[in-house]
Amino acid sequence: MKAAFIGFRHGHIVGLYNRLKDDPQCEIVAACEEDPKAAAEAKENWGVDITHSSFSDLLADTDFDILAIGDYFGIRGSRAIAGLKAGKHVIADKPLCTSPEELAEIRSLASEKKLAVGLMLDFRNHGNVAAAKEIIDSGRLGEIHAIQFGGQHPLSYGTRAAWYFEDGKQGGTINDIAIHGLDAIEYMTGHAITELTAARTWNAFADQAPKFMDAAQIMFALDNHCGVIADVSYFAPEKCGFNNPFYWRFTIWGRKGVMEFNYFDDGVKLCLSGAKEPEFIEPARGKSDYLTIFMNEIAGKEEPFGGKHIMDITEKTLLLQRKADRQ
Repeated sequence: MKAAFIGFRHGHIVGLYNRLKDDPQCEIVAACEEDPKAAAEAKENWGVDITHSSFSDLLADTDFDILAIGDYFGIRGSRAIAGLKAGKHVIADKPLCTSPEELAEIRSLASEKKLAVGLMLDFRNHGNVAAAKEIIDSGRLGEIHAIQFGGQHPLSYGTRAAWYFEDGKQGGTINDIAIHGLDAIEYMTGHAITELTAARTWNAFADQAPKFMDAAQIMFALDNHCGVIADVSYFAPEKCGFNNPFYWRFTIWGRKGVMEFNYFDDGVKLCLSGAKEPEFIEPARGKSDYLTIFMNEIAGKEEPFGGKHIMDITEKTLLLQRKADRQ
């Protein structure tokens, strides 16, 4: 398979670039970055061989099968649409797009042209998420009835890319961060999100960017009536950064007990009814790698967390963002 990249505005995309570069089944034939400064940084910091400075030229003169998208968030939807129209499979860093209208066109084109759409939702493959799923699947926790999670990030104003704070380029804090939590919850519990109850964003601490909504909170429910409350704000202390106890911290209550973990915990803490002490469950091996799923769907194998799920979970996240925007 031949792959081409458009945009290196976020470091996440480099993970995919390196994986495809090392994959004997894939060949990276082109990489495009239209912003000269970003192109120079991609080459200097990540060793990316930038071959094009125009996306339209890339589509016109390059033979490839997969379009990988890592541009700024607000343009990703149009990049995906252009790629699908050109007959390319598409994989992107999250978010896939920033409006429900763009998503509807992406969904329609992928279905019409029988093309795969992938998204870099790698948190689902985290060892603690995998362990939590195994606990839930085993029935040890009983029916899940309440979940609380936090995905707080540092704002990193001054070091984070400037486009984040430009109108129309970021697309909202919920759409940026929350999708990982929504995706992980559907994966761990086996239940679909069916009710989008509430969403709110506001400017709390981002004094340097008064129009940037750094605070974000959401509430929704699953198809078994389990309630979920979450905070996905840019509230993490700068010096602590991502290494804080609230970074992807999940507390999950079931009829038989409660479990909790965060991103950096070396396992899951499980407290069952009747037990005097909590039990510590080691991380499990992840079984839901986003790239494997994407490649399987290109090969014609439908995956439960493949393109259809990606479209659905993106839509739910976008609708929560829109609900907040209309407050």
